[in-house]
Amino acid sequence: MTKLSRRDFLKIAGLGAATMAAGSSGAVRGASKPNVLFIAVDDLRPMLGCYGDKTVLSPNIDALAKRGMVFERAYCQQAVCSPSRQSLMTGLRPDTIKVWDLAAHFRDALPEAITLPQHFKAGGYHTRSIGKIYHGGGRASRDEPSWSEPAEHAVALSPKVRYANPENLKGRGLKRDSTEAGLVSGDVYIDQIVCSRAVGALGELKKKSKPFFLAVGFRKPHLPFCAPKKYWDMYDRAKIPAPESAEHPAGAPELAVRSWRELEGYRDIPRDGKIPLAKVRKLRHGYYACVSYIDDLVGRLLKELDRLGLRDNTVVVLWGDHGFHLGEQGLWAKANNYEWSARAPLILSVPGQPNTGRRTRALVEFVDIYPTLAGVCGLSVPKGLEGVSMTPLLSKPDRPWKKAAFSQYPRNRTSHRHRKHGQIMGYAIRTDRYRYVEWRIWDTKKIVARELYDHRSDAKEMLNIAPRAEHKTTVEALSKLLHGGWRAALPPGKDGDRARTVQ
Repeated sequence: MTKLSRRDFLKIAGLGAATMAAGSSGAVRGASKPNVLFIAVDDLRPMLGCYGDKTVLSPNIDALAKRGMVFERAYCQQAVCSPSRQSLMTGLRPDTIKVWDLAAHFRDALPEAITLPQHFKAGGYHTRSIGKIYHGGGRASRDEPSWSEPAEHAVALSPKVRYANPENLKGRGLKRDSTEAGLVSGDVYIDQIVCSRAVGALGELKKKSKPFFLAVGFRKPHLPFCAPKKYWDMYDRAKIPAPESAEHPAGAPELAVRSWRELEGYRDIPRDGKIPLAKVRKLRHGYYACVSYIDDLVGRLLKELDRLGLRDNTVVVLWGDHGFHLGEQGLWAKANNYEWSARAPLILSVPGQPNTGRRTRALVEFVDIYPTLAGVCGLSVPKGLEGVSMTPLLSKPDRPWKKAAFSQYPRNRTSHRHRKHGQIMGYAIRTDRYRYVEWRIWDTKKIVARELYDHRSDAKEMLNIAPRAEHKTTVEALSKLLHGGWRAALPPGKDGDRARTVQ
C-alpha cells in the first residue's frame, strides 16, 4: 500500500515543519493537522463545467476544481448508493464487505472494520456527519463508531422534506411526482436544512481544540428531481441536449440493460418505462436544476469555510457516489456496469498542493479515497485496505497509474431487483481503452455473457464487440486482467511495471 512520506506531506499539505511532530501512530499532532470537509453528492454524474459540460451552471464546484485537482476517470465499485458508499467508507470492495444491496451493513460481515472517519477519530479528529453519508435506516445509515457525536439528518423519509408544492404534499408513499419546481423560500428541502446545519457546525468545530472531519451529504440530484424554481429558471429546456444513444447497445445481453425500475416507481412515469420525449426533456431539465441547486449549497459551505479563515488548513473532497443515466443507452438511473453509471465526479483540494487547477486522466477508484485522505492528513494508512493513495498524482498528474478500475453489479435471473449478491454477478473493468464485463453465475462461476466496448471508436458504449472473432485476443487479455484482480492492476512500483500494460 502506498504511504505518504513526511517530505511528501510537507510538500502537498504545505504545513510548516516547525509545527509538526509525528506521533507513534504516524499521525501529526496538534493544530498542524489539516481539517477535512468531506462532501458527498447523491447520484451526481460528471455533468459539471469542470468536466466539460457546456450546458450546466456549476460555478462553485468549478471554483473548487481550480483550487484542487479533477480526477476525470474516477469509478465507484458498484453503481448503487449503499454498496458504493460502504465500499468507499471502508476502503474495501463489495465482495469483501459483502454488501451488494441496499439493506446489508458491512459490520455484519466485518464487525471490527475501521471506517475512514473512525480512523480519523482514532487519530485525534472530531468527526461529524450531517446529511446522507451512508445509506438506509437505523444502524446502517448512522454507523455510530464512525462519529464523535450522533449523525444528523442521516435519514430523511418525510415527504415534507422531499417535496414542497401542495400537489406533491398530497398522496401516499415516498414516490409522488418525479420532478418539482419548488415554490419555496428558506430551509424547506432536506438539502437546504443539511447545508444550514453544516454551516453552523463549521463555526462550532472551529472552537474545538481538535482538527475536524466534517462529512456533509447532499441528496440531490437523486430522484425526485425537486429543486427551488429559481434553479429551473436558469435553463431553457429547449436548449438542454437530448440524450445521446437512446437505444440499448447493440449485442448487449439482457442482463446488462435491465432497468432497476427506480424511475418507473413515480406516479407520473409509465410503468412500462416508455417515456415520451416531452417527459424526457422535463426530467433532464430537472436534473440540471438539481445540479445547480447543489452547486449553490456547496458554494455556501465553501464561503463559510473562507469566512471562518479555515480554507488554508482544510482538505476539501467532493464526490458523487456513482454516475447516472438520463436516457443514454436507453437507460435511466444507475444499477448497471456502464460508463455513465460507474464513473462519477471526484475533486480533491489539499492546501498547498502543487498543480492546482490541473486534471488527471489516471484511472482511480473510490476505494482509493480512504488511503489518500489518511496520507495527506499525516495519518498512517491502515493495512488491508483495497485501494491505493492517489497523492503521487497531485505532483505528477500524467504519471503511469492503474491498468484498470474494477466495478461490479449483481442480477437475479429474471427479476429487476436483487438481494445480496444475486444469482449472477457482472464483473467489469475499465482500462485506458476498453470496458470489459463478464457475467458469471454466482454459485458455479460459469460465464454466461461477455461485453467489450472500445472507447477509441465507441465512447458511448453502443456496440458490444466481445463476440467477434477479431477481438478474441483482446477478450482473452482483458479476461486475464479481470481474473487477476485489483492487485494485479496497481500502479508501477519501485521495481518497474508489475505486468505488461493492457490498453
